[in-house]
Amino acid sequence: MTLTHFDEGGAAHMVDVSGKATTDRVATAEGWIRMKPETLALIEGGTAKKGDVVGVARLAGIMAAKRTSDLIPLCHPLPLSKVSLDLRADPALPGLRITATVGTAGRTGVEMEALTAASVACLTVYDMVKAAQKDMEIGGIRLLAKSGGKSGDWTAS
Repeated sequence: MTLTHFDEGGAAHMVDVSGKATTDRVATAEGWIRMKPETLALIEGGTAKKGDVVGVARLAGIMAAKRTSDLIPLCHPLPLSKVSLDLRADPALPGLRITATVGTAGRTGVEMEALTAASVACLTVYDMVKAAQKDMEIGGIRLLAKSGGKSGDWTAS
């Protein structure tokens, strides 16, 4: 297997995608934030001191997807055509499960944008309710699926 972000001398570089075809590309990633049931109740009840936790985390995830190339050094800046985040309470966790879906018509995929959106949404939930609980746990950040491009479609098992 060849790692595309290194040249033949082993130096990091941005991959040249100028010869690739423009195709529709979509990626979906997920993550979760585990907390005490009482903290989840604050979020669900809308009584967190900082306001609408889910709404702010959704906006933060959207903004993060748009700024991924500013955060990840070798990511290409992409014109995103879609960014959506789904934040759902999961009493069994207990906490929130977050799914981010990102789309573009371009020459490179949006996996990193989806992963960044899910990660930042989780971090934002933490920031919004850390006054109520400092020992929340963030995890499960992973790519669920991607479509488009030369490598085709992929879905996590």
